[in-house]
Amino acid sequence: MQDVAVRPEFDYTSDTYKDAYSRINAIVIEGEQEAYNNYLSMGELLPDHKDELSKLAKMEKRHKKGFQACGNNLSVTPDMAFAEEYFSDLHGNFKKAYEEGKLVTCFLIQSLIIEAFAIAAYNIYIPVADPFARKITEGVVKDEYAHLNFGEVWLQKNFEASKAELEEANKENLPLVWKMLNQVAEDAHILGMEKEALVEDFMISYGEALSNIGFNTREIMKMSAYGLNAA
Repeated sequence: MQDVAVRPEFDYTSDTYKDAYSRINAIVIEGEQEAYNNYLSMGELLPDHKDELSKLAKMEKRHKKGFQACGNNLSVTPDMAFAEEYFSDLHGNFKKAYEEGKLVTCFLIQSLIIEAFAIAAYNIYIPVADPFARKITEGVVKDEYAHLNFGEVWLQKNFEASKAELEEANKENLPLVWKMLNQVAEDAHILGMEKEALVEDFMISYGEALSNIGFNTREIMKMSAYGLNAA
């Protein structure tokens, strides 16, 4: 976990904070719902691991309820329409890969990109969160590392057969992450989360995952930076 200095207290009740929070909170709620759906879908493509993937899905469902409680605690209504649109490109790419039976692409989108994205966001958010949300988020982030690890282990075991598809899926999906970060940079800033820190933490988590799977340093640098100039 990246060391981030604890920021001065925020006025968690201000209209400005709550307006930004309505979108960020919606994103994490929708992200957990997407993860729930994705893990169940992956279980259909990977019957031998269906029970394990179902357990991961249930954990994501619990996370969703936790983040809904965070919004309720601040009397904020999450902007779910915004969040659904926010995830629409990644959602569409996952759905297409699932329908085509491209399990490796599904793993990259959910188990690597979305999990690394979540870990980065939660790591940066914890030091600046309100006390209730901090406690919830600290519990969630421990689970997310386990989810990232599941994808790493499966892909590492199937690395040679998966490598070409992983590179292609990375090329198509990683630029979406930079687009997504740009889209919420202003709201994240209001909550005390700087875009540069989010990018750095994401690249660390994603790069470590690629390394654990079997990519070498040169390949990781090339893959991790794909589309980064959009950030």
